[in-house]
Parts: sequence; structure tokens; C-alpha cells
Amino acid sequence: MEGSRRLHGQSVGVFNEGICLVLSRWSALRSAVENEWGGRESRLKADQLASGILNWFTRSKEPLYIDDLEDILDQGMLSLNVEVEDGSVEEVAEKLMVMHEEFLEGNFSSFEDLRKANLEQATLPHVTQIANEDDTDEDGDDDEKMIVDDNSSKMNLDISTSDSNMNSVNRPVNEPLPKVSGEADDGWVVVSNRRNKGRKN
Repeated sequence: MEGSRRLHGQSVGVFNEGICLVLSRWSALRSAVENEWGGRESRLKADQLASGILNWFTRSKEPLYIDDLEDILDQGMLSLNVEVEDGSVEEVAEKLMVMHEEFLEGNFSSFEDLRKANLEQATLPHVTQIANEDDTDEDGDDDEKMIVDDNSSKMNLDISTSDSNMNSVNRPVNEPLPKVSGEADDGWVVVSNRRNKGRKN
């Protein structure tokens, strides 16, 4: 490869940021790091993968082939105990190769698009609904927790039906529990509800 076809100066640092942006959007890598599939050092292994990719692009004296980059990505994922077979290795490798070619031509549009998408994603409010199977009431309703992360208020709100004046079975806290009306033949206790007070089962 000719010396004129290499990244120089500030473009190397910006390209490194581009590599990190591409890798941060790769769901297989993100899951491996978040869940520590590669052990406690999963974050370090992901950082080493990014560093190895930058070194391959900037220091390789051989021509750059996408197959070699795919091998680097595969080895990085294997270090995290992940064997990727969904075609995402090839997709990530292609994005990195295209971005590198654009950088060599002085075109930073794909990098700017990635940076803009990353900033937009970070500014959107995130809403996560958590529903446990164990929280299902007799009437089939779920007790749900909703965590709302709104960056405009810089607060995390934990809104739950049990945080209001209701307990875990959607009854007011001050309301007395239903009374036991008797024990059935099989050892089960029959509990009457206010709605059917006076009626027999």
C-alpha cells in the first residue's frame, strides 16, 4: 500500500472514534460486554478489539482485505466467548472498510451520520416496561413497573402501582383483607370477596 493512502494526523483519532461508534452499535458485541460473556474483563477485550482494528488499518504494510478484517472481528468475538453466525461480522467489516476508504478520500459523511445517530439515540427518552410472570393477579392483570428516563428532567422515575396507595394485589392500603368464610373439605380456605358477601359458592 502506498504511503499516500494512509490516514495521518487528526484523521487517525477521528477514525478511531468512528471504529468505536460502529462497534458500539453492534448488538452482538454490546450484549457480550453488558453480560460479561468474556468474563470480568469483557469491556477491556472490546476495547482491545477496537485498538486492534485501528492498528490493522493504520499500521499494516500489506494491502487491506475485508476477509482479514472479518478474521480480526471473529477473533475478538471469540475472546468474548461468542461465535457470531448471523452475518453481522461481515456487515460490521464492510462498514469499517467503507468508512476507511471515505476517510482516505477526505469524506467524513458516514462518520458524521454515525455520530449524529448516536447523539439522537442518546437524547431520546428511554422507557422500559418490566413485567414479571409472578405478578399476575387472579383477574389476569399484571402489576407493572415502568422506568422512565427523560433526559430533559435528568431524573429516573420509578412508577409502580404499588408505590401509590395500592398494595400488591391492587387493593387500597387502608382496606381490610377479605375475611375467611370457612374451610373446604380438601383443606383449602374459602375466601369471600366484598362483592359476593352473603352469597355461597
